[in-house]
Amino acid sequence: MSAAHDSGEMKLTLNIWRQRGPEDAGHLETHKVRASPDMSFLEMIDVLNEELTLDGREPVAFDHDCREGICGMCSMVINGQAHGPDLGTATCQLHMRRFNDGDTITIEPFRAKAFPVIRDLTIDRSAFDRIQAAGGYVSVNTGSAPDGNAIPVARDVAELAMDAAACIGCAACVAACPNAAAMLFVSAKISQLALLPQGQPERESRSIAMLQAMDDEGFGNCTNHFECEAACPKSISVSNIARANREFVRAIVKTPD
Repeated sequence: MSAAHDSGEMKLTLNIWRQRGPEDAGHLETHKVRASPDMSFLEMIDVLNEELTLDGREPVAFDHDCREGICGMCSMVINGQAHGPDLGTATCQLHMRRFNDGDTITIEPFRAKAFPVIRDLTIDRSAFDRIQAAGGYVSVNTGSAPDGNAIPVARDVAELAMDAAACIGCAACVAACPNAAAMLFVSAKISQLALLPQGQPERESRSIAMLQAMDDEGFGNCTNHFECEAACPKSISVSNIARANREFVRAIVKTPD
C-alpha cells in the first residue's frame, strides 16, 4: 500500500472535459484535487465541484442517480476506458484506492454520434429510449396480476433471460466500440424477451423494429471487437448479439413482407 493510502490522502491531477453544449468545441481543463482512497470516483468529483463552487466557478456537469451501479447514469471515460479500469464495475462503484498518489486522471464523456454532449460529461442517451420504445415490451392482459408461477419457465432459460435483463443501458458498450455500435444493448433487450414465454407475441416484430431503430439512430455496425463485453459493468455476454442476429433472420423468414 502506498504512503498516500496510509496517510488517508491522495493528491491527484484531473484533466476533465469541459463543453458548454453540443455545438461547443470543448476542451480539457486541468484541476488539482485531494481525495481519500475510500471515496468513490463520483465523491471525488463532488469534492472538486464543491471547491469550484466556493471559488465562484462553474462545477463540472455529470450524470448520476443511484450511485449503486443500478441506474446506468454514471457514464465517464476514465483514462481511455469506459467506466474506468475495473472490470464489471460502473463509474459510481469505482473507488479512489484503485489509483495512486500523484496520478493524472483524464475524464471524458462517452463519445458517439448518437450521444451528443449536453454539457461537460453529460450526454444525451435518449436514443436508447427510442430503441427500447420501438419493441422492448410485451403484451399483457388488463386486470389483476397473474400468479408468478402461472407460466413455467425452465431454469436454464430463466437464468439466460435474467443475465440479459441485467443490462442497465449505461452505453459503455457504445463508448468502448470502435464503431460506436449499440448491438450489446439492443441484443440484451431482444434476448431477454425472446427467451421468455411472455415475449413470444411480439417476437418477430420486436427484433426487426429494434434493430431498425438502432440503425435509424446512427449507431455503427458490430464487427466483433468484443470491447463491449469487456467494458460492460454487468458483464453482458456477446452471445446475446449472436442470438439477436438469429432472431432477426428468423423474423425476416417468418415475415418476409
